[in-house]
Amino acid sequence: MSGIPHDHYEPKTGFEKWTHKRLPIIGLIYDTIMIPTPKNLNWWWIWGIVLAFCLVLQIVTGIVLVMHYTPHVDLAFASVEHIMRDVNGGYMLRYIHANGASLFFLAVYIHIFRGLYYGSYKAPREITWIIGMIIYLCMMGTAFMGYVLPWGQMSFWGATVITGLFGAIPGIGESIQAWLLGGPAVDNATLNRFFSLHYLLPFVIAALVVVHIWAFHTTGNNNPTGVPVRTGSKAEAEKDTLPFWPYFVIKDLFALAVILLVFAAVVGFMPNYLGHPDNYIEANPLATPAHIVPEWYFLPFYAILRAFTSDVWAVMFVNWITFGIVDAKFFGVLAMFGAILVMALAPWLDTSKVRSGAYRPMFKWWFWLLAIDFMVLMWVGAMPTDGIYPYISLIGATYWFVYFLVILPLLGLIEKPQQMPATIEEDFNHHYDIKSAE
Repeated sequence: MSGIPHDHYEPKTGFEKWTHKRLPIIGLIYDTIMIPTPKNLNWWWIWGIVLAFCLVLQIVTGIVLVMHYTPHVDLAFASVEHIMRDVNGGYMLRYIHANGASLFFLAVYIHIFRGLYYGSYKAPREITWIIGMIIYLCMMGTAFMGYVLPWGQMSFWGATVITGLFGAIPGIGESIQAWLLGGPAVDNATLNRFFSLHYLLPFVIAALVVVHIWAFHTTGNNNPTGVPVRTGSKAEAEKDTLPFWPYFVIKDLFALAVILLVFAAVVGFMPNYLGHPDNYIEANPLATPAHIVPEWYFLPFYAILRAFTSDVWAVMFVNWITFGIVDAKFFGVLAMFGAILVMALAPWLDTSKVRSGAYRPMFKWWFWLLAIDFMVLMWVGAMPTDGIYPYISLIGATYWFVYFLVILPLLGLIEKPQQMPATIEEDFNHHYDIKSAE
């Protein structure tokens, strides 16, 4: 938040001055925790600290778990059972790690949808948004490869299905699939590759998170009104902001404590609720599960992948104009990754000059319909591929693309926004019924 006037770190003691000249780490920490933050941030802004906590939790528990895990197809399942039964506290570490992934994705989805509602992707925060999307993709890759490691039935067949998607790419698909698998099929080479990348990617995510934080510390935090902090003078900026410490740190820590209380209850009393019972059966390449289902956080995009079958007119049309190059399977792959791409392109698809959705009456309806659509896709992604479910998937997938590619650009042209507060201070005073001293 370099554009906002505020006090910077000034070393006082001799040791601080000596250290600051050689390694200004104390100044960096001070400027980070004392950064001026819009005073009107609401409870939707607490998920950043939850995400940071989850990342550290997953790395720490993961490092301990790999001390006892054996990445070999003949030993992986048994090593997981060894962790659960013989390692001191191993069962708790595994349950924390497995459910920690679910908390991680719950927090990131709320974080993303908060950004979509309040326009946190708009200028000058486009790069911050794109980095966030890259972090999300790395999270998906890490979680998928981690799900393969227990080497249960769902692990094996999930890996078979997902890696098979890359084989649908015309021309180079089979080569990419063989490179991912390390051979013609899911086997020991696949498990070793996935283990290695599952261990590496969290550190890549950590590095990207540092860049993500650096980016929004440079542009400044967005806020529920979307009104920028006044930068005319230090006195004006102080009317719109408060130091991150202690005000927002204490608020974030309180929220984190409440969330961890719920998380502890899940880990303690229902640790397998979000898992699949088939994954407690050792992988068997000769026995296909009746219904292959990914983890819950992949289900919306899995539903989009399955929605576009060969009898959908859009698939038939694209297949015809490409002379059969783009078949239903490849179209589904394009749709799945395209659903994430259109979300990443939101800064350029949203044409409204008003940042916050709180002052956009038409936008609110379409946005909350999108949130409901996301939940419906999550539900239908776990359902069978017969009956009415494919039609629900297709409707949900269609609305997802229509929202970003049609509705979002049009709303900026036809919508009449409500009156916005002139300053963050005005919004804060109105919210808490504080009369201005001026």
